[in-house]
Amino acid sequence: MAIELPAELVQLEEKAWAEIQAGALTVETAHAVQQGITDLAKATGEDRFKVEAALKKHVRHPEPPPTD
Repeated sequence: MAIELPAELVQLEEKAWAEIQAGALTVETAHAVQQGITDLAKATGEDRFKVEAALKKHVRHPEPPPTD
């Protein structure tokens, strides 16, 4: 079963990823992402590390759109 990632958490990770790429990641952004991951893991009963991995994969290595 795939982990449902809330849009707000995806947006936070996108911001963090952009900051990382620019060499400007802030503690506040990193903390917000980590807190969001922890909160989602607690709410869903998913392993926290699996949530983080799914989030990073979704943002950093998105699936290409289907070609029909």
